[in-house]
Amino acid sequence: MRALFPPAMDAQRDRLFRALTKIVWSMDSPDALEGYLGRLGRDHRKLGVLPEHYPAVGDALVATLRAYGGDGWTPEAEAAWTEGYRTASELMIAGAERDAEQAPPWWIAEVVAHERRSYDLAVLTLRPGRPLPFHAGQYVSVQVSRWPRVWRPYSIANAPRPDGTLRLHVRAVPAGWVSGTLVRHTRTGDTLLLGPALGTMTLAPEAAGRDLLLIAGGTGLAPLRALAEDALAADPARRVHLMVGARTEQDLYDMADLARLAAAHPGLRMSTLVSAPGDARATPADALGDLPGLAEQEVYVAGPAEMIRCTVDALQRLDVPPHRIHHDPLDGEYGA
Repeated sequence: MRALFPPAMDAQRDRLFRALTKIVWSMDSPDALEGYLGRLGRDHRKLGVLPEHYPAVGDALVATLRAYGGDGWTPEAEAAWTEGYRTASELMIAGAERDAEQAPPWWIAEVVAHERRSYDLAVLTLRPGRPLPFHAGQYVSVQVSRWPRVWRPYSIANAPRPDGTLRLHVRAVPAGWVSGTLVRHTRTGDTLLLGPALGTMTLAPEAAGRDLLLIAGGTGLAPLRALAEDALAADPARRVHLMVGARTEQDLYDMADLARLAAAHPGLRMSTLVSAPGDARATPADALGDLPGLAEQEVYVAGPAEMIRCTVDALQRLDVPPHRIHHDPLDGEYGA
């Protein structure tokens, strides 16, 4: 099975550990666990994982736990882990089989536009060879030909379009194999592989009439821009406030596109917050107290993990109910 995985296994080991942790802690929530494992099995299809691979992984997992479990590893513990893994793998296989009835394991997409917005950031427009279904706020995993079997997740920066294209905002990170390739070495006409759309940070149907507050940091703007576009297309009268935080003016990389979106939708309000030395009100979290009716709004937050934590803490201190605060997982859990 080694050939299914990337050359460097550090990120893969982290994902496996997070997945195991989530499975263990979700045992008392069977519906949530089934949904999570079904999505994970669906995402594993892009790696070429087959049903016969799951028992081999289970045997290796139990053998590892037996070798390093110490005095806490008992026959009862081994039986529990064996049964738990068997149940989890069956749910993942079922999720993959359901998905195989209606979708390919991956999509080949052509790069139809590549815009360098700064030395380390690019906006790519992709056209999949066949329809790739997604909801605003979701993300896709991307593989480039330079790094086979290495997949990285990127949020889709637009609502579904009639022509099927989708946009990605990509910032090259230090030692980032995929991000560096997408920003610096990808050109119009190149092709990429895309995994299925995943993620649950989508518009809540039960809050259709509620004002939206979208708080973005860095390339966290991508999914929130998609949510704004989707919400205003469905209800042009809906009030949407998009707050964009950045470290410098140069980091406000998408203002021209946002200005065009605002011009087409009078219900969209935009505000920017740029950090500066000595400026105590330069982060979204610090500016929230000035917003009227905050506790009645539906709030979405996207950006670096620490920015999300600070913003969510501030929202809760301002009495925004937890069920009205939405963000992607903070532990880097992005599928396989």
